[in-house]
Amino acid sequence: MPERSRDLIRRQMEESRDGLNRFGRMLVQQGPGQVRFWFIALALGVVAGAAAVGFRTAIYWLQARFYGADDALYIHSFAETLPWWYLVLVPVLGGLAVGVLLTRFTPDDRVRAVADVIEGAALYRGRVEIRAGLASAAASLITLSSGGSSGREGPVVHLAGVIATWVSDRLDADGITGRDLLGCAVAAAVSASFNAPIAGTLFALEVVLRHFAMHAFAPIAIASVAGTVVSRLMLGDNTEFTLAPQLSLSFYGELPAFMILGLFSGLVAVVLMRSIFFTDALASHLQEKFRVPRVLQPAIAGGLLGVMAIWFPHIIGVGYETTAMALHARLSLHEAVLFVAMKIVAVAITLAGRMGGGIFSPSLMVGALSGLAFGIVATALVPQYSGTGELYALAGMGAVAAAVLGAPISTAMIVFEMTGDWQTGLAVMVAVSLSAALASRLVARSYFLTQLENKGVRLSAGPQAYLLSVHSAALLMRSMDSPRAASAEVCRRMIESGLFIRPETTLEVALPIFESEGCVFLPVITDGDGGEATLIGALFHVDALRAYNRALAETAAEEHA
Repeated sequence: MPERSRDLIRRQMEESRDGLNRFGRMLVQQGPGQVRFWFIALALGVVAGAAAVGFRTAIYWLQARFYGADDALYIHSFAETLPWWYLVLVPVLGGLAVGVLLTRFTPDDRVRAVADVIEGAALYRGRVEIRAGLASAAASLITLSSGGSSGREGPVVHLAGVIATWVSDRLDADGITGRDLLGCAVAAAVSASFNAPIAGTLFALEVVLRHFAMHAFAPIAIASVAGTVVSRLMLGDNTEFTLAPQLSLSFYGELPAFMILGLFSGLVAVVLMRSIFFTDALASHLQEKFRVPRVLQPAIAGGLLGVMAIWFPHIIGVGYETTAMALHARLSLHEAVLFVAMKIVAVAITLAGRMGGGIFSPSLMVGALSGLAFGIVATALVPQYSGTGELYALAGMGAVAAAVLGAPISTAMIVFEMTGDWQTGLAVMVAVSLSAALASRLVARSYFLTQLENKGVRLSAGPQAYLLSVHSAALLMRSMDSPRAASAEVCRRMIESGLFIRPETTLEVALPIFESEGCVFLPVITDGDGGEATLIGALFHVDALRAYNRALAETAAEEHA
């Protein structure tokens, strides 16, 4: 290529990059409330929606290859016809592939999902890990295609977060804009995945951003609608589940039964969540005790799932076939209870075994089965005031999912939009609200927030708690050469008495020390080349309080704008 042509191409690329940077600065200055931002939201919704549809289509295609299923929605019926060794071999090989992916492309061999998106929105200006996120999407795709017992919404939500992060980085977006872009992508992915535009919008606001500010609502709603349009163009306008006709309350006196169902569902949700956390802790303990290579952990989990699938193929995949059977009351009480227990065990093995996938679809299946079992008992005890078992299955499905997600509003809407049934609103709302209220008192608000709590990220307590962990001494301290630096002599005496902090110390640790010691400042030290303590500055109490108050004010302004 001639030198003149290369120079021309180089100049055009530089001009394009400069134009994108100018657009990004304009977007940051004007903010997400401007009409221009809505066009970005529309484009982001189309891309995230297409990614969600592509992920779902890829799962179905691979499941058809692995299990020979003509219709992946009914995969367990096809799995029943396969030889036992094949049912074991597929998830083992899938687990090996997942282990290699996660070991190579993630720093902690862990799949990223919804909890990481929530953490990114709260603490990292609406950004998530791109490299680990792409590896997690691939790992979840393999898991769900090869017998893993989890859901597709977690990977889809994080994949949408990866797309939003890439856009935010290209535009150099600030925290507010980055979070709103993240919400747009998540809403589009959820709406495309479940053909539920209202629920997608509410999920992004209620679960990810955790506020309903007006500046975020319009672009997120636009993106959610865009994702739904993409889904309907590619997959058709169909609901996930079709219910029996004339599904309604037998009598308003039946509402107390749905209140009891809500409490029962809350307990079932807690059992599901705590089973996962217990199994995860047990798996980590056994892995360390027997020094099992991390790369083999998903394969071992796959082997256990394969053995279970020999007798209970219902555990394979997202479980929509079994969920549909429960919603049509085609299972006996014994089968419903047994399938609930097996699904909880299978989900715990899948997620604790470091395989991929989410928790929403399993919670739908567990909820529908639990609701059906409750309904069979309720209708037998009081037949004159009881409706149908299908209605209890529907309410239970929403109630368990709402408690697991900690999102009663968006979960109720997802149930309505996935089934196309709005006539059962009273029963579903009563069960959902009581289930979420009870479960939130037994875990840290939700499955996702409890995951973060176990990592030491305290988002469940609100911004007044987690903002303390954002600011470190290194960011706020006054260096020793500052005009308003602390006295070096006083700092040395404090260090000798053991009163000091390090650069990585956060306000979550520093403020209680200020409170207990009553000091004006705390020396900040680091280890020198010889291992001796080196004074590099001091964190003043007034600076710490000023930064904390500023962060609280900015958060409040964003949530109420």
